[in-house]
Amino acid sequence: MPEGAHDFVPLDPLKFRDPLTTAKGEMRASVALHALETLWFNTGSLCNITCGHCYMNSSPSNDDLLYLSRDHVRAYLDEIASEGLTVAEIGFTGGEPFMNRDLAGMLDDVLERGFRALVLTNAMKPLWQKRQELLSLKERHDTARLKLRVSIDHHSIAGHEQERGAGTWAPMERGVKWLLQHGFSIDVAGRTMWAETQDDARQGYQHLFDAWGLGLDANDPSRLVLFPEMDDSRDVPEITTQCWSILNVRPDAMMCARSRMVVHRKGTAAPTVVPCTLLPYDPRFDMGRRLVDAGGAVPLNHPHCAKFCVLGGASCSA
Repeated sequence: MPEGAHDFVPLDPLKFRDPLTTAKGEMRASVALHALETLWFNTGSLCNITCGHCYMNSSPSNDDLLYLSRDHVRAYLDEIASEGLTVAEIGFTGGEPFMNRDLAGMLDDVLERGFRALVLTNAMKPLWQKRQELLSLKERHDTARLKLRVSIDHHSIAGHEQERGAGTWAPMERGVKWLLQHGFSIDVAGRTMWAETQDDARQGYQHLFDAWGLGLDANDPSRLVLFPEMDDSRDVPEITTQCWSILNVRPDAMMCARSRMVVHRKGTAAPTVVPCTLLPYDPRFDMGRRLVDAGGAVPLNHPHCAKFCVLGGASCSA
């Protein structure tokens, strides 16, 4: 059973409404852009499966975020070069990025220009169908700069399939082992939705990694990322300017201090830039179409800001 299922407290409807002040009238915390190090592209919200608790509401029918094109990505890579921006890493998320027919071309362009590339994937059928394109990338580039972060929601088949659906383990395992066989760099993303300690979870993943010969250290948070659960209908504290010192957390450690994401919403003429991977749909967080226009401070005016980043201490970047 997902942790906390028995103690659901609904979100106070007065929270997360004003970008400047909380429901209690306190000054809301915001995060300034420290340095744009990671640029994410949401390749589209369509996915080959429907998870029980998807952060992005991705599914085989959700096309609210359109497929980005290779030309879209090239335009932003050109802006990085022309403006002398400090981006070092390009990330791709979705939906399932391998469902976008331009992904291999996007990766080709990213690696050609010397960036690190990170792809978040479920390693299932869409990746399996792109095996030859991945092998072609290996022939043309030093793929040490390419990392694939595979979603393995739990270290057991039962737990993983509880979240991802029956029959989802075997194709994921096949994809992971193929990537390993062909020398691709793999990390793993798990979830903390089960009633087990972090130590127990990491120990369970270590047994899995050893059994598969992945060579990953489950105690290394850069190789096994355990994401906190998010539900914007559940109550969560608002983050005030006083919280930084109370929680002993630095604003520049937040994801939006070092990253931005490009999305293309259905019904809009062009992609737009948002603060991070978690806020693709909410137009309140639009920051303009160009990266140079997206450098403003981000008010932490969403439950995900509190749950995932400030209280959860999580980040999607490598």
